[in-house]
Amino acid sequence: MNHDHSKKIPDGASFDRSGSQDSLDELSMDDYWKELENIHETRGNNHEERLALVVKEPDEGELEEEWLKEAGLSNLFGESSGDSLESMVFLSTLTRTQKAAVEKRVETVTQTMRKRNKQHQIPDVRDIFRLQNDSKGKVCDGSEPSAVRTSENKNEAHDGTKGPKFSLGTDEQKSLLEDMPSSDTDINLEISFAEQAANLKDSSAGKMYKGGGGDTLLPNFRLPKDKTGTTKIGDLAPQDMKKVYSLALIELTALYDILGTEFKQQKAAKIKTKDSGLFGVPLSLLLEQDQKKVPGTKIPLIFQKLIAQIEETTLETEGLLRIPGVATRVKGLCQELEAKFYEGTFNWENVKQHDAASLLKLFIRELPQPLLTVEYLKAFQDVQNLPTRKQQLQALNLLVILLPEANRDTLKVLLEFLQRVIDHRDKNKMTLKNVAMVMAPNLFTFHGFGSKTIEQSEFAMAAGTANVMRFMIQYQKLLWTIPKFIVNQVRKQNTESQKKEKKDKAMKKLLKKMAYDREKHEKQEKTSNDTDVPQGVIRVQAPHLSKVSMAIQLTEELKAGDIVARFLSQKSGNVQTLKKEEVFLYEIGGNIGERCLDDDTYMKDLYQLNPNAEWVIKPKQS
Repeated sequence: MNHDHSKKIPDGASFDRSGSQDSLDELSMDDYWKELENIHETRGNNHEERLALVVKEPDEGELEEEWLKEAGLSNLFGESSGDSLESMVFLSTLTRTQKAAVEKRVETVTQTMRKRNKQHQIPDVRDIFRLQNDSKGKVCDGSEPSAVRTSENKNEAHDGTKGPKFSLGTDEQKSLLEDMPSSDTDINLEISFAEQAANLKDSSAGKMYKGGGGDTLLPNFRLPKDKTGTTKIGDLAPQDMKKVYSLALIELTALYDILGTEFKQQKAAKIKTKDSGLFGVPLSLLLEQDQKKVPGTKIPLIFQKLIAQIEETTLETEGLLRIPGVATRVKGLCQELEAKFYEGTFNWENVKQHDAASLLKLFIRELPQPLLTVEYLKAFQDVQNLPTRKQQLQALNLLVILLPEANRDTLKVLLEFLQRVIDHRDKNKMTLKNVAMVMAPNLFTFHGFGSKTIEQSEFAMAAGTANVMRFMIQYQKLLWTIPKFIVNQVRKQNTESQKKEKKDKAMKKLLKKMAYDREKHEKQEKTSNDTDVPQGVIRVQAPHLSKVSMAIQLTEELKAGDIVARFLSQKSGNVQTLKKEEVFLYEIGGNIGERCLDDDTYMKDLYQLNPNAEWVIKPKQS
């Protein structure tokens, strides 16, 4: 389906700049509209009729039902609503604003179901949160049923234990947030973003700066050092990442609720797509066929090759990414690649640099669903409407976490490449703004989205999405960080689940004497092993290295990187060839499934947070 917008696009100087456009100069806006013209020209030359992606309009309550399923809370409604104990552990770890977001969606679903006259029992939304305090297990964090409406509750332990304390951003943390020294450029990952927004809602501090100028206008946001280590996407085990996903979805929704921005996940109607080839093939299917060629690859091979082809010449070429390849030649190359790429007979010497750049952008646009996904494309676009740049960055952080792994990995490679282009801006004249202007239409204008005639209101959207693109490039290292408050919520969930499992085991012990004896033996064996390790010492295993085990004395200044270096310095006749950058220290078990530690993690602080963990040095799995 072709939409010829080029006739509708006015001259860059002819429209009124307002709002988020204030920081974007005329030249960079021209880059945006010229890129949009190039896109429509390319589509115009493609005589194959494209099926536009159809976004399904949900029925009343359907969005909220889908949201609860995505958040792992489907048993809070419907026929299984009576069996919601499984969700009680999860709900007990939520912050005040997160609980409010869940309660709001459950209430909408409940009202919808009552209208539909469903036969099964529909719980009152207030009962769902009251169950946390009434349950025999007392697995909650001490929040009263009205915790979603009041700010006078405290986070208390109910089981009498003195385990590691996790900061969850509840009301006890409000004073911590107020007392904590911070600057406008510090990103606080210890307190829930939505809780921070709620506390700052009536404050005039942190207003988005609007003014002309260059790339330097973007704040130099930074992450204050966390002694227990920074957690990146890819550092956690799959079972914990599943919890992170649910928490990120709830947190993002709570943040949008607090800031008065509508958050709706879109849903695409199923359409027929290509089941083989390179361009216009679903990302998951493309990776499936690529992994037969290169096992374990996480980025489409054609995507990797196009980037390599662009970089092979030089990144100093003036107008790189902005100047398009010849449309007819690009079309011919596209067809030739489809026929010869996997056979290995394609002649890359015929591909000029600007053609390769055009093919890279074409690949992104031709994906049957957006790289930023149908579900979250609008949420990415709406980031521009959030009040402060810090909140925009927080929302983008959560959105990146929510992307499917294949989309997220491909986006990461793209952003890293774009930064390398910008690093040569003195020669190629492609600044952060220029690159963002050129790439924004390729990621944000998608067939099925925004295909109406360009009106004045769309200028603000164009500048806004370009600013979002700018943010993603500039702060990409921050965006792939999992906030500490979410990691702490995962730790809390794991701790509470373990308590429940121990109670279940106790019941089984009473019924099965053999199981009791076996567990008793294992406990005695573990106790005897523990006596081998003195207080303040950890045992680190390194099965892949020459020195396979070592007792490490914990000190205030000892870091994870120091332990890895100590192991690697132990040479023997059978020296392992692994290098420092190839192996990492892992925290395994206790209140986390598995976590890869960054080299600057202070081990004594982390040990106090998770004293029951095991410590293993091993290569990071790709």
